[in-house]
Amino acid sequence: MRVGFLHSLIRKDEKLLIAELRGRGDVELVFLDDRKLAFDFRNVPDVDVVLERCINHSRAMHALRLFEGAGLDCVNRYEVSRRCGDKILTAASLQECGVPQPEVRVAFTEESALKAIEELGYPVVLKPAVGSWGRLLSRINDRHAAETVLEHKAILGSYHHSIFFVQKYVEKRGRDIRAFVVGDDCVAAIYRSSEHWITNTARGGTASNCPVTSEIGELSLRAAAAMGGGVVAVDLLESGGELLVNEVNYTMEFRNSIEATGVNIPERIVSYVLSPDRAADR
Repeated sequence: MRVGFLHSLIRKDEKLLIAELRGRGDVELVFLDDRKLAFDFRNVPDVDVVLERCINHSRAMHALRLFEGAGLDCVNRYEVSRRCGDKILTAASLQECGVPQPEVRVAFTEESALKAIEELGYPVVLKPAVGSWGRLLSRINDRHAAETVLEHKAILGSYHHSIFFVQKYVEKRGRDIRAFVVGDDCVAAIYRSSEHWITNTARGGTASNCPVTSEIGELSLRAAAAMGGGVVAVDLLESGGELLVNEVNYTMEFRNSIEATGVNIPERIVSYVLSPDRAADR
Protein backbone atom coordinates (compact mmCIF):
# COMPACT_ATOMS: atom_id res chain seq x y z
CA MET A 1 0.00 0.00 0.00
CA ARG A 2 1.23 3.51 -0.83
CA VAL A 3 0.52 5.96 1.99
CA GLY A 4 0.71 9.69 1.36
CA PHE A 5 1.99 11.37 4.54
CA LEU A 6 0.67 14.94 4.46
CA HIS A 7 2.70 17.00 6.91
CA SER A 8 4.32 20.27 7.89
CA LEU A 9 7.10 19.98 10.44
CA ILE A 10 8.00 16.44 11.50
CA ARG A 11 7.40 16.50 15.26
CA LYS A 12 7.74 13.59 17.68
CA ASP A 13 4.13 12.54 16.95
CA GLU A 14 4.87 12.33 13.23
CA LYS A 15 8.14 10.48 13.84
CA LEU A 16 6.25 7.84 15.84
CA LEU A 17 3.71 7.41 13.04
CA ILE A 18 6.44 7.23 10.38
CA ALA A 19 8.33 4.59 12.39
CA GLU A 20 5.14 2.55 12.73
CA LEU A 21 4.37 2.83 9.02
CA ARG A 22 7.92 1.86 8.08
CA GLY A 23 7.65 -1.15 10.35
CA ARG A 24 4.88 -2.52 8.16
CA GLY A 25 6.54 -4.45 5.36
CA ASP A 26 3.80 -3.79 2.82
CA VAL A 27 3.76 0.03 3.12
CA GLU A 28 5.49 2.54 0.87
CA LEU A 29 5.60 6.07 2.27
CA VAL A 30 5.14 9.11 0.02
CA PHE A 31 5.88 12.37 1.84
CA LEU A 32 3.61 15.30 0.98
CA ASP A 33 5.08 18.44 2.57
CA ASP A 34 2.38 21.11 2.67
CA ARG A 35 5.08 23.81 2.57
CA LYS A 36 6.17 22.57 -0.85
CA LEU A 37 2.90 21.22 -2.19
CA ALA A 38 1.49 22.76 -5.38
CA PHE A 39 -1.69 20.87 -6.20
CA ASP A 40 -2.14 19.91 -9.84
CA PHE A 41 -5.70 18.85 -10.68
CA ARG A 42 -4.39 16.85 -13.66
CA ASN A 43 -1.59 15.07 -11.81
CA VAL A 44 -2.73 13.64 -8.46
CA PRO A 45 -0.25 11.81 -6.18
CA ASP A 46 -0.23 8.07 -6.79
CA VAL A 47 -1.20 6.88 -3.31
CA ASP A 48 -3.87 4.62 -1.84
CA VAL A 49 -4.56 6.73 1.22
CA VAL A 50 -3.51 10.13 2.60
CA LEU A 51 -2.74 10.44 6.33
CA GLU A 52 -3.09 14.10 7.31
CA ARG A 53 -0.68 15.49 9.93
CA CYS A 54 -0.54 19.20 9.09
CA ILE A 55 -0.01 21.87 11.74
CA ASN A 56 -1.78 24.63 9.80
CA HIS A 57 -5.57 24.19 9.77
CA SER A 58 -6.15 26.05 6.51
CA ARG A 59 -3.57 23.98 4.65
CA ALA A 60 -4.94 20.74 6.07
CA MET A 61 -8.53 21.58 5.25
CA HIS A 62 -7.91 22.70 1.68
CA ALA A 63 -5.45 19.91 0.91
CA LEU A 64 -7.94 17.31 2.14
CA ARG A 65 -10.71 18.86 0.06
CA LEU A 66 -8.54 18.80 -3.06
CA PHE A 67 -7.29 15.25 -2.49
CA GLU A 68 -10.77 13.93 -1.79
CA GLY A 69 -12.12 15.74 -4.83
CA ALA A 70 -9.50 13.90 -6.87
CA GLY A 71 -10.79 10.58 -5.52
CA LEU A 72 -8.17 9.90 -2.82
CA ASP A 73 -9.02 8.25 0.50
CA CYS A 74 -8.04 10.56 3.40
CA VAL A 75 -7.67 10.17 7.16
CA ASN A 76 -9.13 12.31 8.46
CA ARG A 77 -11.70 13.27 5.87
CA TYR A 78 -12.25 16.88 4.81
CA GLU A 79 -15.61 17.11 6.55
CA VAL A 80 -14.04 16.03 9.84
CA SER A 81 -11.34 18.69 9.56
CA ARG A 82 -13.93 21.33 8.68
CA ARG A 83 -16.11 20.56 11.70
CA CYS A 84 -13.34 20.01 14.24
CA GLY A 85 -11.21 22.93 13.07
CA ASP A 86 -13.92 25.52 13.71
CA LYS A 87 -15.32 25.64 17.26
CA ILE A 88 -18.60 27.10 16.02
CA LEU A 89 -19.10 24.19 13.62
CA THR A 90 -18.04 21.78 16.37
CA ALA A 91 -20.64 23.17 18.77
CA ALA A 92 -23.32 23.13 16.06
CA SER A 93 -22.56 19.50 15.18
CA LEU A 94 -22.61 18.42 18.83
CA GLN A 95 -25.92 20.21 19.34
CA GLU A 96 -27.48 18.61 16.25
CA CYS A 97 -26.45 15.17 17.49
CA GLY A 98 -27.60 15.70 21.07
CA VAL A 99 -24.11 15.50 22.56
CA PRO A 100 -23.83 17.38 25.90
CA GLN A 101 -21.53 20.39 25.94
CA PRO A 102 -21.10 23.58 27.99
CA GLU A 103 -23.66 26.27 27.25
CA VAL A 104 -22.58 28.32 24.23
CA ARG A 105 -23.45 31.59 22.52
CA VAL A 106 -22.29 32.74 19.08
CA ALA A 107 -22.46 36.47 18.40
CA PHE A 108 -21.57 38.62 15.40
CA THR A 109 -20.95 42.07 16.90
CA GLU A 110 -19.35 43.44 20.07
CA GLU A 111 -22.75 44.57 21.31
CA SER A 112 -24.49 41.24 20.82
CA ALA A 113 -21.48 39.41 22.27
CA LEU A 114 -21.60 41.53 25.43
CA LYS A 115 -25.31 40.86 25.77
CA ALA A 116 -24.74 37.12 25.30
CA ILE A 117 -21.99 37.11 27.92
CA GLU A 118 -24.23 38.78 30.48
CA GLU A 119 -27.06 36.38 29.69
CA LEU A 120 -24.76 33.42 30.33
CA GLY A 121 -23.40 35.00 33.49
CA TYR A 122 -19.80 35.46 34.56
CA PRO A 123 -17.34 33.87 34.30
CA VAL A 124 -17.30 32.87 30.62
CA VAL A 125 -14.59 31.78 28.21
CA LEU A 126 -14.13 33.65 24.95
CA LYS A 127 -12.45 31.48 22.29
CA PRO A 128 -11.29 32.09 18.73
CA ALA A 129 -13.36 30.05 16.30
CA VAL A 130 -10.14 28.62 14.84
CA GLY A 131 -7.20 27.89 17.10
CA SER A 132 -5.40 25.22 19.09
CA TRP A 133 -2.99 24.53 21.95
CA GLY A 134 -5.05 26.67 24.33
CA ARG A 135 -3.93 29.92 22.69
CA LEU A 136 -5.91 33.19 22.71
CA LEU A 137 -8.45 31.93 25.24
CA SER A 138 -9.84 34.56 27.59
CA ARG A 139 -11.53 33.84 30.90
CA ILE A 140 -13.80 36.82 31.49
CA ASN A 141 -14.89 37.48 35.07
CA ASP A 142 -16.73 40.80 34.82
CA ARG A 143 -18.19 43.39 32.46
CA HIS A 144 -15.06 45.56 32.41
CA ALA A 145 -12.94 42.65 31.22
CA ALA A 146 -15.60 41.69 28.66
CA GLU A 147 -15.69 45.17 27.14
CA THR A 148 -11.90 45.32 26.93
CA VAL A 149 -11.38 41.89 25.37
CA LEU A 150 -14.22 42.34 22.88
CA GLU A 151 -12.83 45.68 21.74
CA HIS A 152 -9.33 44.25 21.34
CA LYS A 153 -10.60 41.29 19.34
CA ALA A 154 -12.72 43.50 17.09
CA ILE A 155 -9.88 45.92 16.32
CA LEU A 156 -6.78 43.72 16.39
CA GLY A 157 -8.14 40.31 15.48
CA SER A 158 -8.16 38.54 12.14
CA TYR A 159 -11.19 37.34 10.21
CA HIS A 160 -11.47 34.40 12.60
CA HIS A 161 -11.90 36.78 15.55
CA SER A 162 -14.71 38.79 13.97
CA ILE A 163 -17.30 36.28 15.19
CA PHE A 164 -17.50 35.73 18.93
CA PHE A 165 -17.64 32.22 20.41
CA VAL A 166 -18.69 32.46 24.06
CA GLN A 167 -18.75 29.41 26.32
CA LYS A 168 -19.99 29.18 29.90
CA TYR A 169 -17.00 28.62 32.17
CA VAL A 170 -16.94 25.16 33.74
CA GLU A 171 -14.89 24.75 36.90
CA LYS A 172 -12.37 22.00 36.12
CA ARG A 173 -11.01 21.62 39.66
CA GLY A 174 -7.52 21.33 38.24
CA ARG A 175 -8.07 18.80 35.47
CA ASP A 176 -9.96 17.74 32.39
CA ILE A 177 -9.99 14.56 30.28
CA ARG A 178 -8.69 13.93 26.78
CA ALA A 179 -9.98 10.73 25.16
CA PHE A 180 -8.47 9.25 21.99
CA VAL A 181 -10.87 7.80 19.45
CA VAL A 182 -9.67 5.64 16.56
CA GLY A 183 -12.51 4.47 14.35
CA ASP A 184 -15.07 2.68 16.52
CA ASP A 185 -12.81 2.51 19.58
CA CYS A 186 -12.01 4.87 22.41
CA VAL A 187 -8.49 3.48 22.77
CA ALA A 188 -7.19 5.53 25.71
CA ALA A 189 -7.75 8.59 27.86
CA ILE A 190 -5.67 10.88 30.04
CA TYR A 191 -6.28 13.39 32.78
CA ARG A 192 -4.68 16.73 31.95
CA SER A 193 -3.85 18.43 35.25
CA SER A 194 -2.68 21.96 35.96
CA GLU A 195 -2.96 24.68 38.59
CA HIS A 196 -3.88 27.02 35.72
CA TRP A 197 -7.43 27.01 34.36
CA ILE A 198 -6.01 26.09 30.93
CA THR A 199 -4.92 22.44 31.25
CA ASN A 200 -3.51 21.77 27.76
CA THR A 201 -0.23 19.87 27.90
CA ALA A 202 1.11 22.40 25.37
CA ARG A 203 0.61 25.00 28.12
CA GLY A 204 2.26 23.02 30.89
CA GLY A 205 -0.46 20.56 31.90
CA THR A 206 0.67 17.09 32.98
CA ALA A 207 -0.75 13.81 31.64
CA SER A 208 -1.78 10.82 33.73
CA ASN A 209 -3.82 7.76 32.91
CA CYS A 210 -7.59 8.03 32.98
CA PRO A 211 -9.48 4.72 32.90
CA VAL A 212 -11.81 4.55 29.91
CA THR A 213 -15.12 4.00 31.67
CA SER A 214 -18.25 3.10 29.73
CA GLU A 215 -19.43 6.71 30.15
CA ILE A 216 -16.21 8.18 28.80
CA GLY A 217 -16.04 5.70 25.95
CA GLU A 218 -19.65 6.13 24.90
CA LEU A 219 -19.63 9.94 25.02
CA SER A 220 -16.31 10.14 23.16
CA LEU A 221 -17.62 7.92 20.37
CA ARG A 222 -20.79 10.01 20.12
CA ALA A 223 -18.72 13.18 19.85
CA ALA A 224 -16.46 11.62 17.21
CA ALA A 225 -19.48 10.45 15.22
CA ALA A 226 -20.92 13.97 15.32
CA MET A 227 -17.73 15.19 13.63
CA GLY A 228 -17.80 12.46 10.99
CA GLY A 229 -15.67 9.78 12.66
CA GLY A 230 -12.05 8.88 12.05
CA VAL A 231 -9.11 9.61 14.36
CA VAL A 232 -9.88 12.36 16.87
CA ALA A 233 -9.16 13.50 20.41
CA VAL A 234 -12.19 14.46 22.49
CA ASP A 235 -11.75 16.90 25.36
CA LEU A 236 -14.18 16.29 28.22
CA LEU A 237 -15.09 18.37 31.26
CA GLU A 238 -16.34 16.90 34.53
CA SER A 239 -19.24 19.03 35.72
CA GLY A 240 -21.60 18.24 38.57
CA GLY A 241 -21.37 14.50 38.14
CA GLU A 242 -21.75 14.54 34.36
CA LEU A 243 -19.38 14.78 31.42
CA LEU A 244 -19.51 17.56 28.83
CA VAL A 245 -17.68 17.67 25.49
CA ASN A 246 -15.49 20.75 25.37
CA GLU A 247 -13.70 20.34 22.01
CA VAL A 248 -12.85 17.72 19.39
CA ASN A 249 -9.43 17.72 17.67
CA TYR A 250 -8.73 16.11 14.31
CA THR A 251 -4.89 16.26 14.04
CA MET A 252 -4.48 14.94 17.54
CA GLU A 253 -1.21 14.97 19.44
CA PHE A 254 -0.51 11.86 21.49
CA ARG A 255 3.21 11.74 22.29
CA ASN A 256 2.69 12.64 25.97
CA SER A 257 -0.06 10.06 26.38
CA ILE A 258 1.60 6.81 25.31
CA GLU A 259 3.62 6.26 28.48
CA ALA A 260 0.83 7.57 30.71
CA THR A 261 -1.77 5.17 29.29
CA GLY A 262 0.39 2.23 28.25
CA VAL A 263 -1.40 2.24 24.89
CA ASN A 264 0.56 2.26 21.63
CA ILE A 265 -1.55 5.01 20.07
CA PRO A 266 0.45 5.35 16.82
CA GLU A 267 0.08 1.60 16.24
CA ARG A 268 -3.68 1.90 16.65
CA ILE A 269 -3.81 4.85 14.23
CA VAL A 270 -1.72 3.13 11.57
CA SER A 271 -3.71 -0.11 11.86
CA TYR A 272 -6.88 1.93 11.30
CA VAL A 273 -5.42 3.78 8.31
CA LEU A 274 -4.32 0.53 6.67
CA SER A 275 -7.49 -1.38 7.50
CA PRO A 276 -9.27 -2.72 4.39
CA ASP A 277 -12.55 -2.61 6.32
CA ARG A 278 -12.18 1.13 6.90
CA ALA A 279 -11.44 1.76 3.22
CA ALA A 280 -14.42 -0.38 2.21
CA ASP A 281 -16.72 1.79 4.36
CA ARG A 282 -15.90 5.04 2.52
